[in-house]
Amino acid sequence: FAELHAAVPGLPLASSRVLPGIVLRRDFAAYCPTDEELRALLVTEPLRPALAGPGVEFVVDSEGQYQESLRWIAQRTEALMKHLQSNNVKLLLSSVKQEEVVIYYAKLYGVSVVECLSSEEMALISEITGVSPYVPYVDREISETVAVTFCQPLLLVSRRYAHIGLSSACAFQPHCLILCGPVDGVNKQHAAALQEAFTMLQQLFKTVDR
Repeated sequence: FAELHAAVPGLPLASSRVLPGIVLRRDFAAYCPTDEELRALLVTEPLRPALAGPGVEFVVDSEGQYQESLRWIAQRTEALMKHLQSNNVKLLLSSVKQEEVVIYYAKLYGVSVVECLSSEEMALISEITGVSPYVPYVDREISETVAVTFCQPLLLVSRRYAHIGLSSACAFQPHCLILCGPVDGVNKQHAAALQEAFTMLQQLFKTVDR
């Protein structure tokens, strides 16, 4: 329930509504609207390639070597974005903050990015879609992508969110409750009451099933 509702103070209760899909509590780090087929990729690691592996020290001896290292990073990042583009990936959902070079090439190749998602949000997306995160520079092929029905910014009072429609791998079709109220305290009370109501319904249906 925590990931499927958003509390918005400063609006009357009558402004509350139910939206299809999920509302992520992050703005887009890069937003590239498109009319083409949308597919998303889940990542839990930085997409910027590392100059050295774990436990290995990388030493730069000169300015020229440093600049060459930056060029190598840029080329590898661009190659990855081209690879995403060739697999129709238009949206990256990342649990970590991505480097500026990643955001730059994402915008260049028309890939939207939402970063710093919580572990709960990532787990919910994986549960809904049945897709596991992609491991860059380890997984040779992009085998698991998420079909996305829409992808757009959502403005609630003064905050921007990412509103995503996901194709579910099961019968569950996610919807998000936008719960409005004059102040945070009222919203928390309404959210707690609704969660208790849903819990009661769950218990009721379990009893009926038995």
